[in-house]
Amino acid sequence: MDFKYDVIVVGAGHAGCEAASAAARMGCHTLLITMDMNKIGQMSCNPAVGGIAKGQIVREIDALGGQMAQVTDRSAIQFRMLNRSKGPAMWSPRSQSDRKQFINEWVKTLSQTEHLQLWQDMVTELIVKDGEIEGIKTLLGIEMHAKAVILTNGTFLNGLLHFGKAQIKGGRTSEPASYGLTEQLASLGFKTDRMKTGTPARIDKRSIDFSQMVEQPGDDDWHQFSYLDSVQRELKQMSCWITYTNPTTHDELRKGLPDSPLYNGQIHSIGPRYCPSIETKIVTFADKEAHQLFLEPEGVDSYEYYVNGFSSSLPWQVQLAAMKTVAGLENVVMYRPGYAIEYDFFDPTQLKHTLETKQIKNLFFAGQINGTTGYEEAAGQGIVAGINAAINVHGGKAFVLGRNESYIGVLIDDLINKGVDEPYRMFTSRAEYRILLRQDNADERLTERGYQLGLADNYRYNLYQTKKDQQHALTTLLQTTGVKPNDINAWLTAQDISPLQHGCKLSELVLRPQITIENLATIIPTLQAHLEQLGQRRAEIVESTEINIKYEGYIHREQLAADKLIRLEQIHLPADFDYNSVQSLSTEARQKLSRIKPTTIGAASRIPGISPNDVSVLLVLMGR
Repeated sequence: MDFKYDVIVVGAGHAGCEAASAAARMGCHTLLITMDMNKIGQMSCNPAVGGIAKGQIVREIDALGGQMAQVTDRSAIQFRMLNRSKGPAMWSPRSQSDRKQFINEWVKTLSQTEHLQLWQDMVTELIVKDGEIEGIKTLLGIEMHAKAVILTNGTFLNGLLHFGKAQIKGGRTSEPASYGLTEQLASLGFKTDRMKTGTPARIDKRSIDFSQMVEQPGDDDWHQFSYLDSVQRELKQMSCWITYTNPTTHDELRKGLPDSPLYNGQIHSIGPRYCPSIETKIVTFADKEAHQLFLEPEGVDSYEYYVNGFSSSLPWQVQLAAMKTVAGLENVVMYRPGYAIEYDFFDPTQLKHTLETKQIKNLFFAGQINGTTGYEEAAGQGIVAGINAAINVHGGKAFVLGRNESYIGVLIDDLINKGVDEPYRMFTSRAEYRILLRQDNADERLTERGYQLGLADNYRYNLYQTKKDQQHALTTLLQTTGVKPNDINAWLTAQDISPLQHGCKLSELVLRPQITIENLATIIPTLQAHLEQLGQRRAEIVESTEINIKYEGYIHREQLAADKLIRLEQIHLPADFDYNSVQSLSTEARQKLSRIKPTTIGAASRIPGISPNDVSVLLVLMGR
């Protein structure tokens, strides 16, 4: 074999799969290296995709032409749209997946991708010459050369598992850790540190008494992750179940705290704030008598259940005893205990917005290696790294997503400008313009860009154009069709809605919170006839049109704010600018600007410690 490639991707997790797929479909001869061909796209923790803000990221990946949404829909065993009681900016899709089917779908997808080759091996060293990547060396002693390399090593770099006082080297349970890369990169000047995450026990479905729990079924409607109408949920749909810990549970857990790696000094690395272990919960929220647990199926043909909310690194005996005090788990049988894992990551302020490293040309980092947590955050970084690696190989303008364009843009901008002091997890609150970044309009924001890159194919692009045309036609109908009080007041009164005092357009009626386009259509024949022409995408077109009408004022106001941000993003800062020579900048600003080297004044303004006065000084220096 001739081991020469355009792009080499190291690691076949969620970041690696998206990166390799993107680079290959953009025409690069691409190699994806993994330590286990049977674990491609492995869901190391919860077998679920999406959730608050994370679901928006998955839809953005899909809008660009990525694969995660399609893989998720084909392996889904439950789909729910979260936060439907709140405004549409907060709606977030989430899907429970069949763990094995998720892997199978990724393997099928990658195997059928032109220009992509798979190889099973461990990467132990990078080949670097004169500050530029040239390839990698593997455990088998093979040298592989490439014009660009993307590292997506997940939790495998010097990974260490904690089961109580027992410590086992590994990247996941029963899988070896990866050694050599951290040490080499540190010798090349990269700043590295350690992080910690964890996972709960897995239990036997046959030992669960579901009669003591609250059933949580999925949604039974048209929503899914992918915008493609050719992708459907094919598997049997299953319920999740809710139960709670109690004071007795907490007492059992406290007995094990002296043996907890988190509290006996065994673990020193940074752990997650927003997905803490159960032992952290009972210490941090000592006054709380109950914590919610979700029991989630691992697959259609599996007896394995995931105990969401019960992550732990306590000794297995303590975990089992505590679970047996929970309603419905009195006779629980454990498949394996939960554990914590420590691993190496690299300070993401060492990256450009393209996810290329500043120190080594054409070397990219994506996923947990950058200090993030979550499949979705990893995949979002993966597709951006894959796109930019392909651009670096074949030429073209760097692909950068702005904070006003996508949650992926917010994620990457936060990483490279702020760094991380705990595993980074996406929330809607991190986005200043979340009314613009809704899950329903990701295609409107990104499909055009994906099409220009060659990732979104003609079928997807035509589907998007048709949707846009149908939205415009429906909006025009609502804005031009008038209605008189005599035609509608009887219906409004019957619905306990204030009657009209004078005539108005249908779009004005849609502004009322109690009125929807669909219920208006029941009494407006022309509207009903128009909706019937929309076919199978009717619900999608109606929903997105209605959101745009009802929230038009908020959307316009937020767009004006985003436009101001864009102006700051267009003022570039020289890469070699000497900030230390500018005494009018604060000392903290000089230090942080010199270290991070932001590319624009907009990016500089978001660095913690950079004051409005510092931004004003930069504007003056740049002639603005």
